[in-house]
Amino acid sequence: MRHRKLRAGLSVVALSLLAAGTPAVAGAQGGDAGETARHCNFDAMTGQQRCFGSVQEATADVRARSGVRAGEITQATLFDEKDFGGASFTVYGDGLCEKNDQVDYQINLPEDWQNRVSSVQPWGDCWIWLYPEPDLGGDRDGPFKENTGDVGELMNDRTRSVGLS
Repeated sequence: MRHRKLRAGLSVVALSLLAAGTPAVAGAQGGDAGETARHCNFDAMTGQQRCFGSVQEATADVRARSGVRAGEITQATLFDEKDFGGASFTVYGDGLCEKNDQVDYQINLPEDWQNRVSSVQPWGDCWIWLYPEPDLGGDRDGPFKENTGDVGELMNDRTRSVGLS
């Protein structure tokens, strides 16, 4: 199986910042010091995660950075509640997924996103596969080829890694 492994790990400092309710990446805008960062952008090319207090702030961050790298596209959005509610984790990568019966991108979710996924939205011609173990381990569910408001009992609140194909 050919795939690109993407790092979604956070440092101890970043996890501490998240727990304190401040943005996960130094310099990230969004949210007051007392507001919990709930909407995260994950840059699949660098492994960096930036979290914000609202979807609007997270979207503004992506728009502000859109001219930085040509070809950066949205590949998937994961939600911690059914019907696309609650916190969100949006993955941005360097291109569309190929339809070649292989996982093109692999993501081990950071600790604060493990065992939380309840609904998904695929983007960038990607299909989403959910796994209960890191490195695409264990039984998988998917592919989720379209907006799915409920991932079902098998993987609801059990996802630790994600494959995009």
